[in-house]
Amino acid sequence: MLSPADAAALATLARDLRGVDRDCYARHGRDPLQPLIGLGPVDAPLCFVGRDPGAAEVAQWRPFVGGSGQQIRRGLAAHLFAGRDYSEDLGLRAGASVFWMNTVPYKPIDNKPWPLAVRRQFHALLLPLLARHWRGRDVVTFGTEAFGWFGIGQSAPVREAMDAFWQKPDRFEASLPLQLACDGGTRAFTLHPLPHPSPANAQWKKRFPGLLQLRLQQLLPHLP
Repeated sequence: MLSPADAAALATLARDLRGVDRDCYARHGRDPLQPLIGLGPVDAPLCFVGRDPGAAEVAQWRPFVGGSGQQIRRGLAAHLFAGRDYSEDLGLRAGASVFWMNTVPYKPIDNKPWPLAVRRQFHALLLPLLARHWRGRDVVTFGTEAFGWFGIGQSAPVREAMDAFWQKPDRFEASLPLQLACDGGTRAFTLHPLPHPSPANAQWKKRFPGLLQLRLQQLLPHLP
């Protein structure tokens, strides 16, 4: 659960943030200053990191429940509950085994990516929050922005390692261990990037389900 202090700090940033889709929040009776963060079990074996919430997430007030998020939940449920017919309830049950984050916890107008300056502002609060609320180290990132988010504010060698990794043709099957500066110390994470599952991502949309299953087979045990 997000602490009152963390929620207040994020709301302070959002108060002057241009580009929040306040009309969408108003349509669904939501507070546009309240961050939409999924979080999850402190001992979850995996963390999923996406870009930012969409309209479905604001409406349901849950992370990763729009078109792209449902693809992720469907793949997660197929891995954890093999042979079970998919339903939204099964997707939510599967999601309870994962820690969820976005690079910016507010919906942008027209779902346009937040500028780097905005992601940098929120990164200063969200990376320490992730380190405090989650004990794991294996992070599956979805899309370029989510992967690159982990390099914000890091040393030149870390950023160079991330840039070199991203150029690898097998980056969506390989993994990158990192020691990241966080909260005055360092924190170990291993990044396991995947392409963004949006249907508009023509280059990767057909391969995404198979790539997701490969990641899950490597990282997440089946439930009994």
